[in-house]
Amino acid sequence: MKTINLDARVVETIAGNHEETLRLLEDRFAVTITARGSDVLVSARNESGAGDVEVVASFLEQLQGLQAEGVELRRGDLRTAVELLARDSGATLRDHFVTSRIQTSTKRAIVPKSENQRIYINEIQKNDLVFGIGPAGTGKTYLAVANAVSMLNERRVKRIILARPAVEAGENLGFLPGDLTAKVDPYLRPLYDALYDMLEPARAERFLEDGTIEVAPLAFMRGRTLDHSFMILDEAQNTTSEQMKMFLTRIGVNTKAVVTGDVTQVDLPRNKISGLIEAREIVSGVPGISFVEFDEIDVVRHPLVKRIIRAYQERLDSDEQRDV
Repeated sequence: MKTINLDARVVETIAGNHEETLRLLEDRFAVTITARGSDVLVSARNESGAGDVEVVASFLEQLQGLQAEGVELRRGDLRTAVELLARDSGATLRDHFVTSRIQTSTKRAIVPKSENQRIYINEIQKNDLVFGIGPAGTGKTYLAVANAVSMLNERRVKRIILARPAVEAGENLGFLPGDLTAKVDPYLRPLYDALYDMLEPARAERFLEDGTIEVAPLAFMRGRTLDHSFMILDEAQNTTSEQMKMFLTRIGVNTKAVVTGDVTQVDLPRNKISGLIEAREIVSGVPGISFVEFDEIDVVRHPLVKRIIRAYQERLDSDEQRDV
């Protein structure tokens, strides 16, 4: 058993919402938690729970430390924090919620929801070229856009370029109504969605109009060299070898680039090699380039999405074993 004396605000934080955080801690660890005024008692439910008592005590103490710094964790943040400690008992909440926090506006801050997301954010800060590879819903594009907006606000870059290959994922682009812009807009919509989630609508519109932020099909990148920019290539699994090389060689002076994609969802013709898969083989290990791999644990959408991704991966693994 261990008793931790906590500030009243911290007790209120973990005991609020019908003691949701306390109950979550009890579910994830073999402990029983009782709040008595400013004292919180953590005791093991069985012999194997002694280590969990120390982990939960560390969680509460770290939470108090964050509160002392003025860092208030919201309901979703608390759930993230519990999951972090459940996966890695040595995780440091300050590294996750302070050091890796991305400030996209005076009112909007984004924090990673998993350890791989934290690593991804840090790698983007350290390296000029980062590849984020993994399934849908893991925050690859969203966090890349957040980093880009933050760097634009800090005037570390002068412009943001968001690009996507306009590949026909089982649909015929030619039959869509309208001119070229109308045809490719549906492919770029996820990038616009992330952008408008980071910036006030009026400011986003202004940046799009004056070219500070450009959202365009990958083909529009050819022949350009981009200095003092933050470049993002989304859905990179659908680039050809030539397109990927073209994008990577657009990187200019004081420019960062992030490439995101899911190698399990390639929509290219069967006779075409995915530029993302090839790049992972060719440039991994090159200084200044980092690869971050995500999996279903990092999915931040509906919990059902994690189960769907896991089911598809199990089928893929089964097919590969059968082929062998």
